[in-house]
Amino acid sequence: MSSLHEDLRDDVRRLGDSLGRTISADLGPEMVTAIERIRQYAKEGRASGASDALQTELSALHDEDLLPVARAFTQFLNLANIAEEHHRIRRQKQKVQADEDETFRVFSMLREAGHSNAEIATALSQMKIDLVLTAHPTEVNRRTLINKFDGVMDCLKAMDHGVEVGSRLDELISQIWHTNEIRKQRPTPVDEAKWGFTVIENSLWHAIPKYLKQLDAQMRHSLGSGLPLDASPVRFSSWMGGDRDGNPNVTAKVTGEVLLLARWQAADLYYQDVDQLRSELSMSRASTELHSIVGGDVNEPYRALLGDLRARLAHTRDGIQACLEGKPFDPSSWIRTADEILRPLQLCHRSLCDSGLALIAGGRLEDLLRRVACFGATLVRLDIRQNSEVHAAVIAEICDHYGMGNYLEWTEAQKQRFLLDELASKRPLIPRDWQPCSTTQEALDTFAVVAQTSPEALGSYVISMAGQPSDVLSVILCLQEQGMEYNIAIAPLFETLADLDNAKPCIERLLSLPWYREYIDGHQEVMIGYSDSAKDAGQLAAAWGQYRAQADLTALCKAEGVHLTLFHGRGGTVGRGGGPSHTAILSQPPGSVVGSLRVTEQGEMIRFKFGVPELAMRNLALYTHAVLQATLEPFGKPEPQWAECMDKMAAAGFQSYRAVVREDPLFVPYFRAATPEQELGKLPLGSRPAKRKVDGGVESLRAIPWIFAWTQIRLMLPAWLGSDRALADAILEGKQPLLKEMYQNWPFFRSYIDLLEMLMAKTDAQISAYYEKRLVSPELGVLGSSLRERLVSMRQLVLDLKQQTQLLSDSPLIRESIEVRNPYLDPLHYLQAELLYRDRNHPEEQLEQALMVCIAGISAGMRNTG
Repeated sequence: MSSLHEDLRDDVRRLGDSLGRTISADLGPEMVTAIERIRQYAKEGRASGASDALQTELSALHDEDLLPVARAFTQFLNLANIAEEHHRIRRQKQKVQADEDETFRVFSMLREAGHSNAEIATALSQMKIDLVLTAHPTEVNRRTLINKFDGVMDCLKAMDHGVEVGSRLDELISQIWHTNEIRKQRPTPVDEAKWGFTVIENSLWHAIPKYLKQLDAQMRHSLGSGLPLDASPVRFSSWMGGDRDGNPNVTAKVTGEVLLLARWQAADLYYQDVDQLRSELSMSRASTELHSIVGGDVNEPYRALLGDLRARLAHTRDGIQACLEGKPFDPSSWIRTADEILRPLQLCHRSLCDSGLALIAGGRLEDLLRRVACFGATLVRLDIRQNSEVHAAVIAEICDHYGMGNYLEWTEAQKQRFLLDELASKRPLIPRDWQPCSTTQEALDTFAVVAQTSPEALGSYVISMAGQPSDVLSVILCLQEQGMEYNIAIAPLFETLADLDNAKPCIERLLSLPWYREYIDGHQEVMIGYSDSAKDAGQLAAAWGQYRAQADLTALCKAEGVHLTLFHGRGGTVGRGGGPSHTAILSQPPGSVVGSLRVTEQGEMIRFKFGVPELAMRNLALYTHAVLQATLEPFGKPEPQWAECMDKMAAAGFQSYRAVVREDPLFVPYFRAATPEQELGKLPLGSRPAKRKVDGGVESLRAIPWIFAWTQIRLMLPAWLGSDRALADAILEGKQPLLKEMYQNWPFFRSYIDLLEMLMAKTDAQISAYYEKRLVSPELGVLGSSLRERLVSMRQLVLDLKQQTQLLSDSPLIRESIEVRNPYLDPLHYLQAELLYRDRNHPEEQLEQALMVCIAGISAGMRNTG
């Protein structure tokens, strides 16, 4: 372990030295000396607990020096991230045997619990984990910089293998330094979708066949049967170009374009693979079945068959390209289904095996079959998301056109009766000569795009703020009216605490409708919102509300004989439901994970978890292990006294959180003064506006900038506010032994406390106090002082509960990662506070640019944003 750590330090030093040489060549050695002096002051300040020298040094900087200093520390943190990611890959290679052991440990544990090898193998073969890639604006780095970061990673890999990289490393770091960190324009939804496709092309396309082949070998060794070639426990969907809730930039036209781009990317990747495979399968020995297809006199039957497939893939790819460019195209022979790719590949596989060439069949051909099993013909399946208010407005405008009254004022029973009658009717509902308002027309255009799309290309239709059966029925009716000929999964999304409490009654009423029961054919999907429920109620109350809602829905669907798939809308941070995925899965209510799970992977977390094939394989394995265990051997129901304690703590946490966020008149002014919340809107992170309503308060602020703003000043308020009072009250009532029992024996509570601990380790009361000192009036500072006192108490509560004297004492790698970054983060924090002060009082473009770089740098150093 020590040698591995030395390797990490050497990489950080090597990259830092190269950056220093680049800055010296650009701005002179004096700038490098000044930057090093600032870093040293930060390091000494951390050791002594006093940052006066650092603050004085930064306050004395001239305006023209602010940007290069901000850029230097930002890029060092980016390079440190690359070194740490490479270090994780090194550790992963050292842990290959450990991963094998972990897989076999899970198999062994399940066997000891009474599950047969056949049962375990069947569960794996039928498993449906759907990772949904979303474009929430938390990836601060530009794509062009990410590509250069990947190049730096390649250099580090090469040097590990003794390969001389010459000046390439310095060249890449010079390119990084001379590239603007901040986008000049917001990415479009199409840009976001292309970024998602790039992650698949560069990493997951390679990781999936390797991982599935590894799992197949593990199953054969331990269970006696492998993973079928047409099975993939993990698949991918996307919200990029489909999520239009509050994002006017995602139009029907955009959705149609993204659907085509996904098919283009898939066809292009398959074309390259089939072309390579065709060059390898030059053998003439083949089965009678294959010869009967290509002709008995063909000397190279595999090449003949694959040549036809390659031609169809090329026709599909080139036709889609023509369509996107507005040129004439003929879609008649485009590949539309995965089966059209699978059939010739499976025929080749059968022929090779029947001809005694199974070794050849197990190479590139099986890799390609595994890819088709995972990615299908469309690379990802696109989800569509829209707010229930939009759908209700469409129905209301139709009803108004017919003079039927105000649909929005009808009772729920009246709405359901009308919608069910129309769903059963054979006549069209939408009049041909009708000219609706632009918003309704856009919604109808979206329904038309969805209705005309192959079911293989679509995931689910997610309804935000769904609360009644009519919210679901209205979507099905609109899709039916636009010509939909199959039943798409409709997933109501329950977001606020009140929504979560209403989830069971809503689904219960839906399942009581015979027409709807026939529509879903025994399968119901429900999405649980983590971000907005935490912003609405505080993290503790939200986490318990999510757990209760899932447990209630699980019990309901089991009683109704309906298979439930829960779709977890998790973010990258604790305040948005983030944290280790396998831990979160294993802490779900018993029976809520039965072979199927959908979960969002958001923003920069996509790159951290899946951007490199080695790390992607590790995370795919963690998902598979956790879902397998949660399916076959979930943790039992919590003890009644645990649930009762959580009920009381959640209520106390909710009241305490709301008392500050919603009821304290100082809160909103303090939030806007102390954090860069207002400035975040200027940072072109993603295509979505930062607020749902331009003139709204905290309630209208999206969960991502809400978390982002508090992360920037190291107070991390959304993840712990309310939990402090709830835990303190429970201890005052003599429940500390009960809390320790819950921590030791209940995965849900242990997961929550462990995530809180990690969060506490990232907080810094001294830094948040400096933002307040520089930016906030003394009147508002009273609230800030109170919040920091509560933060200190929260840290101590976690330590007491875990019986530790130091945070993360049982997670030294995470602790070290945070400690290593602090000397580079601290200057950015103090510099950002100074820039916020100057920019708010005397705004200049130069100051604003430096401020945006600081925001990006702090995000890089914290390893997550929103």
